[in-house]
Amino acid sequence: MDIQEHSDGTAIKVKIQPRASRNRIAGKLGDTLKVTLTAPPVDGAANAACIEFFASLLKIPKSRVEILSGHTGRTKLIKFYGVTGDELQHIFAAED
Repeated sequence: MDIQEHSDGTAIKVKIQPRASRNRIAGKLGDTLKVTLTAPPVDGAANAACIEFFASLLKIPKSRVEILSGHTGRTKLIKFYGVTGDELQHIFAAED
């Protein structure tokens, strides 16, 4: 998984599958993390669900999760403020 460390947080590439049966990490596709979400890809619902999912998973406020790019597509670059790459790898490995 491609983890980009920044001075104020960490960013990863994520592929979203909307309208799934449940919210979960579904594995890896090359350097991208695959996530399934129950929300439909309409009116930003999947983006909001994506932010909520990661905030809950990482136990951080939603304000510390930001979609940097890919707002209208399935592949997104998501930044987690105040979270290190090691913390992300540890949490995502436990979810796999």
